Amino acid sequence: MSDPIDLYYWPTPNGWKITIALEEMGLPYRVHLINIGAGDQFAPDFLKIAPNNRMPAITDPDGPDGAPVSIFESGAILQYLARKTGQFGGPTERDRIAVDQWLMWQMGGVGPMAGQAHHFLKYAPALEPPQDLPYAKDRYRNEVARLYGVLDRQLAGNRYVAGDFYSIADMAIWPWACLWEGQAQTLEDKPHMQRWLDEVGAREAVQRGRAVAADQRQNVQDDRKAQEVLFGKR
Repeated sequence: MSDPIDLYYWPTPNGWKITIALEEMGLPYRVHLINIGAGDQFAPDFLKIAPNNRMPAITDPDGPDGAPVSIFESGAILQYLARKTGQFGGPTERDRIAVDQWLMWQMGGVGPMAGQAHHFLKYAPALEPPQDLPYAKDRYRNEVARLYGVLDRQLAGNRYVAGDFYSIADMAIWPWACLWEGQAQTLEDKPHMQRWLDEVGAREAVQRGRAVAADQRQNVQDDRKAQEVLFGKR
């Protein structure tokens, strides 16, 4: 049995991507909690692994050529793990292209836009003084709705995001999409997305991955210190 992968993690959608992948792939891992509300992401030792001061990150003691490797950015971690294990990256080259493009769609679209929607809909109005900005709320709510419309249309003809096979693209998108209510979205007009959310969410590995350190999730709306760390100037 190989040495466990060191996972630097906090229970957020980006963190869930990696715990879900590690569970799905059956890889042993050791969790190091990076409390982003307390500022752990700015610690010098963590910055050596993740210079952009964002989690998740991993260190694999059994990297390329048997030498340790550290990786930051959740999409890059997912691609690495898929290559390492030969799992969930797509069975053919055309499939791998589909997986990569939907993974990039999540990294460049759903993640940033849903994150901004969460911020302006939930967190900004709870700041002191409150920042209740109708333009920003509408801007990101509407863009997330557009993206989920794209996802629903893709899923109308495919069981999973990249085709008829489950992949790291699903693992990347699901953690953000499952929080659609907090993004002020509706699924009434997105039946294919709803079907996919239910199917992926029923997977045991997905449930295990999302459960990692679930008791540590914070209510940032009521935590002034966490607001300063997360939304202050750094």
